Amino acid sequence: MTSFDVSIAITFALLVVLLGLSFGKKEGSVSSFFAAGGAVPWWISGLSLFMSFFSVGTFVVWGSIAYKTGLVSVTIQTTMSLAGLAVGYFIAPKWNRTNVLTAAEFISTKLGHASQKFYTYLFFIISIFSGGAFLYPVGKMIEVTTGIPLVSAILFLGVLIIAYTAVGGLWAVLVTDVLQFIVLMAAVSIIVPLAFEEIGGVGMFIANAPSDFFQVTNAEYDWLFMAAFGFYNMVFIGGSWAYVQRYTSVKSEKDAKKVGYLFGVLYLIAPIIWMLPPMVYRIISPDTASTDAEGAYLQISKLVVPNGLMGLILGAMVFATASSVNTTLNIAAGVFTNDIYPQIKRKRSAFETMWVARTSTVFFGVLSIVIALCVSSMGGIVEVAFSLAAITGVALFLPPVWTLFSDNQTQLSVISTSVISLSINVAFKFFIPELLGISLDRSSEMFVGVIVPIFLLAIWELYYRFLSNTHNAPGNKQPVQRAGFSPSNVKTPEATHSNDLPPSTNDANEQGKKIIAIGIGGIGLIIFGLGLQADKGQNTILLVGTFVLALCITVYPKTLFNQRKDTHV
Repeated sequence: MTSFDVSIAITFALLVVLLGLSFGKKEGSVSSFFAAGGAVPWWISGLSLFMSFFSVGTFVVWGSIAYKTGLVSVTIQTTMSLAGLAVGYFIAPKWNRTNVLTAAEFISTKLGHASQKFYTYLFFIISIFSGGAFLYPVGKMIEVTTGIPLVSAILFLGVLIIAYTAVGGLWAVLVTDVLQFIVLMAAVSIIVPLAFEEIGGVGMFIANAPSDFFQVTNAEYDWLFMAAFGFYNMVFIGGSWAYVQRYTSVKSEKDAKKVGYLFGVLYLIAPIIWMLPPMVYRIISPDTASTDAEGAYLQISKLVVPNGLMGLILGAMVFATASSVNTTLNIAAGVFTNDIYPQIKRKRSAFETMWVARTSTVFFGVLSIVIALCVSSMGGIVEVAFSLAAITGVALFLPPVWTLFSDNQTQLSVISTSVISLSINVAFKFFIPELLGISLDRSSEMFVGVIVPIFLLAIWELYYRFLSNTHNAPGNKQPVQRAGFSPSNVKTPEATHSNDLPPSTNDANEQGKKIIAIGIGGIGLIIFGLGLQADKGQNTILLVGTFVLALCITVYPKTLFNQRKDTHV
């Protein structure tokens, strides 16, 4: 990278961080810090959900798979689209109706404090590893592009992410996620045509691709894997505590549905476009080593884009991948502040609570940095990402999601399901291969991780229904004790669809949209300026820059109008 590229990357990074920090004075309560007032516009929450999930190693994990397997990478991600649509229809409105701040609060009310403690401590462990797994690709991108050592890159970016997340809370996370979505869409819209131009067009790409490059599945990622991975994603998107926050922070069940639908539609379209650059790079450099394939996305970008734009692309990719980290930190701190700390100290001031919120954000951020520094010794990011998903995803998140739809499950059933499922998954991953010589391939590992908790919960469901019928039969006077969600904690339809919001919430929403518009305007000006001095792809860059500037007006169209109107009143 040239010094000009570095200066553009720094400019974009400062823009994102400063806009995130601008919410520091607004976040005066726990509700605003972790739920943004509970009435976030659905499109902001949906884009944030998309970026938080989409950027989980997207350019490293999926870029590597796209380089090696081609269209298979798109098929894998299409399962995420179907999962998102299912979540939007079935699960998201259920979460919104509970009227909770965190998933831990729901578990406590539904299943008791023991269940809450069990899942909370387990969630903390998973979150720390997840945060580290998300932070690693950020450092990898910087290392590949700039030559800065991986350790230094992880430390630097980790500190930046901790800073604006600890200061600005959920609104800082939401706004930076939306800006990352805009600049990333702009960047890929520029990279794709330039990449095809580099190899002589789409026809040359098809003619020179490997013979199996356009197969939708392969031996490692077969239809069994796709089915299991799709169900896993439905549970993960619908049950991960970080993503639950996106459904509970909007004002109504209808808006919660829209959050899931927006995610699903974007994931149906985006992978087809996002995976093209590393697939094209396979044609340019067919002999890249497997370990170096993690940098395929950055390599193709360095090859085809003009000076300056590489800095913007690096900044976009880095902060897009970082969105998963800030989401994880915010919800982990939220669970600690809202659900754990009150059990430690019952009487606390508002100032003390906010201090705990920010301090716990820093604490979890530091632990994530430590894990990120250890990813390489764990077998690489692809191995860590898929193994973490197979072992913990459904086992951890399905039992609480199941209880959204059933009152038959109890504390015993959900905890035992998670414990048994996790034990079986860990045994197959670490112990059985050594002791018995039986090793599961990728598809089998994912299938076992999905089917075991489903089977156990189904058995418990049938058992409790049978028990309930038995106890309710003539001569039996004691009803079965079921988990029941308190009606006082459930939104009524009137409250759910109310358009009457507190002034502070409306002010926060307006502030959020205004900050997003300012950020988009800044991004548009940077892209347009880079287009004016570009030595190749100038028309493409100028067109994209103009489109981004137009989005600025679309997001917050009445800023100038309202100001002029106020001056004449």
